[in-house]
Amino acid sequence: MTYTYTTFTPILFSWPTILLTAAIGLFLGVALSFIQPLEYSSTVRILITQELGTIDAYTASLSVERISEDLADVVYTTSFYKKVLEAPYDINTAYFKEDEIDRRKQWTEMLTTSVSRSSGLLTIKAYHTDVEEAEKIVNAVAYVLINQGWTYTSGSNIKVQLVDEALNSRWPVKPNIPVNAFSGLVLGMIAGVGYVMIQVERTKRRHQLIHEV
Repeated sequence: MTYTYTTFTPILFSWPTILLTAAIGLFLGVALSFIQPLEYSSTVRILITQELGTIDAYTASLSVERISEDLADVVYTTSFYKKVLEAPYDINTAYFKEDEIDRRKQWTEMLTTSVSRSSGLLTIKAYHTDVEEAEKIVNAVAYVLINQGWTYTSGSNIKVQLVDEALNSRWPVKPNIPVNAFSGLVLGMIAGVGYVMIQVERTKRRHQLIHEV
């Protein structure tokens, strides 16, 4: 018990310092969030099915899951990006960067995909500073998958259909301000504790030098 007391006592007595660094971390987390452009999201869900005749259900589900994962990866490619822009949704192409490397990074960060295991459900989210543009993009992605998705997979008898139409977020979802604020708070507390412990060690060393002299 003595070891625990002597180890944590400096921290307990220095709680104003730790509280200050935590507050600074919280402030910086929120401030840095607002430096970035606020983005809305639009989400669709599509269902991938495959006719495999008399094959067992387990093998069929694995096949559909693999195809769904392949399509989830394909949406990030340049070929798919070009088809999305050609889709009949009047997407604002001026929003995308001209440099190829920057544009590919922008496209990758603009979309997220997830596959529900064993169900063939593919969820696609598009992020944009304009919620209407986010909806256009995610609808165009779904449109290309539904009409040309079969060209990106080796599977046969593939059917892709929209099961959930675009659902737009009411508020900006990126950056995640609550998460950033909490992260700043925690990092601030850790920094405060580290600062206090360093000061304690310095004080101990001074005392040791004084006693040795």
